[in-house]
Amino acid sequence: MLKQTDETSLKKKGISSNQIEEQLNSFKKGFPYLEIQAAAEPGNGIVLVSESEKANLLVSWEDYLKTSASILKFVPASGAASRMFKDLFEFLDKEDLASLNSFESNFFNQIEKFAFYKDLNECCLHNENKTISELIKTKQYKPIVANLLLEKGLNYGSLPKGLLKFHAYKTENRTPMEEHLVEGAFYAENAKNEVNIHFTVSKEHRLLFENQFAKSKELFENQFGVTFNISFSEQKPSTDTIAADENNEPFRDNGELVFRPGGHGALIENLNDLNGDVIFIKNIDNVVPDSLKDSTVTYKKVIAGLLVQLQQQCFTYLNELENNLISDSKLNEINEFCEAKLNNQNPAILSLSKVDLKKYLFEKLNRPIRICGMVKNVGEPGGGPFLTVNSDGTISPQILESSQIDLNNPEDKLKMQQSTHFNPVDLVCAVRNYKGEKFELLKYVDKKTGFISSKSKNGKELKALELPGLWNGAMSDWNTVFVEVPIETFNPVKTVNDLLRTEHQ
Repeated sequence: MLKQTDETSLKKKGISSNQIEEQLNSFKKGFPYLEIQAAAEPGNGIVLVSESEKANLLVSWEDYLKTSASILKFVPASGAASRMFKDLFEFLDKEDLASLNSFESNFFNQIEKFAFYKDLNECCLHNENKTISELIKTKQYKPIVANLLLEKGLNYGSLPKGLLKFHAYKTENRTPMEEHLVEGAFYAENAKNEVNIHFTVSKEHRLLFENQFAKSKELFENQFGVTFNISFSEQKPSTDTIAADENNEPFRDNGELVFRPGGHGALIENLNDLNGDVIFIKNIDNVVPDSLKDSTVTYKKVIAGLLVQLQQQCFTYLNELENNLISDSKLNEINEFCEAKLNNQNPAILSLSKVDLKKYLFEKLNRPIRICGMVKNVGEPGGGPFLTVNSDGTISPQILESSQIDLNNPEDKLKMQQSTHFNPVDLVCAVRNYKGEKFELLKYVDKKTGFISSKSKNGKELKALELPGLWNGAMSDWNTVFVEVPIETFNPVKTVNDLLRTEHQ
């Protein structure tokens, strides 16, 4: 299976032969579906925050910001923009341009609304000796798209999404990276007037991100009166996974093992390397202009306020659980908190002895906590919030993708169809224990929740293995609380024409 010459490539990546064996076994066995108790919904797994509660939570977060706590924003930003421009790449390959489809018409008819319009116009003037308007009048559409996507122009087709110009302002046009700086200044400024943000980026684009920040730093620090501490990391080579052939043997190209990135679940390693008390997690493309940031900022503070309140209560109970003389009534109180506030349910709770109950409650409370904003399902793609049965028989909230649900099971399929909310990747996390020590986050990953997909290389089919997703199996054993947040806090950009939506103008 593995050759002696494979040892060099494994050693270079920091991957052991045992890991390869485990991954190949995953191809052979597949991954089990998760057992669903119910789709989470308001009143059963999803918290609805009232106006009075919102005011209280906002105060809790503002008070926390005044402490010496370390606050960090974590932004996965390695995604290339190529998928954003899928329709335009297909347009470049078209031979018949007699008529434009609706996507193409929207793009060209409203092209002046894009924040990158001025830059693109300058490229067209330089390379085609014509403005965009002149090219459109003579139906020379392809040169416009070529100057947008290809290296001779803006090269947007090869850049990371985080470095494209998304939003136009009177004095500057901002990239998603810059919008995350501004967001951070609004809700993550610590007592020292610092904003700490960590971006995970691809190796080939890291220098571009660093240069962009160097250009933006002074402008935004002066504008918001803060100091930005920005750091970057890349997905570790040791989190790459082996590709397999149809027989679940290592896939080779010219005799060499083929590896693939392990997916966003690999970023649990990057998250684990960071020092922070509270960490916000949000995707790079989910940003809006300043005129629409109020709701986003408010609800970031709301879910963060809930996080610190729940964490403080957990810490109080954990200290009380260290007392051997703890009363039965106190144990009952702690169990009620676990069930009502953390949605940890144990059908066998009444059969536990006092010693076992105390141990169970301690283990359930002494874990990382995450509050996950959830929006009402309006047809956008994304995982959903469910109450699932764990291997020990307990029930807890989990974010599931459709591939983790047995759609051949009518009951599970119905539960998925009844799901009212989905995951916009809007998380705030507490990653230290009641003694102030950092949790070892890798201990809380459910390795049985990976994904297998079909890919190809040089025309040959292969199987690819993705690690448990960052907000799916990688955080499976965290304490998880779902909170409904307004749909206007979720404004992803999946295609270039999404930038024409009102939310991005």
